[in-house]
Amino acid sequence: MKFATFTASGDTFFGAITDQGAIALNDDFPNHTSLFEVIAAGAFDQLLTAAEGKPVTHTDFAYEMVMPDARRILCVGVNFPDRNAEYKDGSTQPQYMSLFPRFASGFTGHNRPLIRPPENHTLDYEGEVAIVIGKAGRRIAQAEAYDHIAALTLCNEGTIRDWVRHAKFNVTQGKNWDKSGAIGPWLVPFADAAQLDEARIQTHVNGELRQDDTLNRMMFPIRREIEYISTFMTLQPGDVIITGTPTGAGARFDPPKYLVPGDVVEVSVEGIGTLCNTVEDEQP
Repeated sequence: MKFATFTASGDTFFGAITDQGAIALNDDFPNHTSLFEVIAAGAFDQLLTAAEGKPVTHTDFAYEMVMPDARRILCVGVNFPDRNAEYKDGSTQPQYMSLFPRFASGFTGHNRPLIRPPENHTLDYEGEVAIVIGKAGRRIAQAEAYDHIAALTLCNEGTIRDWVRHAKFNVTQGKNWDKSGAIGPWLVPFADAAQLDEARIQTHVNGELRQDDTLNRMMFPIRREIEYISTFMTLQPGDVIITGTPTGAGARFDPPKYLVPGDVVEVSVEGIGTLCNTVEDEQP
């Protein structure tokens, strides 16, 4: 079963996604107005029970960013060996991972356009797996890290490249343009370590394979990410960790292959799905 946030006839719903359509579950959770609130309350497992046996409520709907009210989104940067080499600075694998925040307003949903702003046209793609925390924890050991994951989803961590160079010590301003990235289409419950340990992530742009790697090659595996992040902050249900992108982003081509209006970007992981977005220029 998969769970998403979607709109239909001007209203927003959360619920289950089936081959036949969507099953709105809002009425089953009167005290929660969103997927984020359900997860934050520790009730994610109840979604599956609530959806069992229910008929489809919507066949005509549009996906939204899967958790548009997510409060904390942390991204891991430069997390594949080839990505580190792309920087051509002669550095070896770093001892500690690079982290930066993103905000929910910077993301849109599946089958919706990424927005290229008028201020700068270096919009780039980064296909990644994202995990959603389901159980709170501080100083979580790697051996127990997966016990804290509720669900998996996909991310196109869209970036305005020129703006990540505006300051010496951060990339925040290049990473948070409104609707420059996407998260979705849905949440897949996390049930088995193989969902991550054996996962292959691919990104296609206009049908051309640009990124292709396996998560087991990460310099900082997801177990380590959870361990490290939970050392300095208590991870809470509903927190999102975007785990790192392989080599092959547009900025690393010569000349760069930045996204332009009309492009189609697809991020895929077997067992999770495919996140698809077009590209449009921001309208006045």
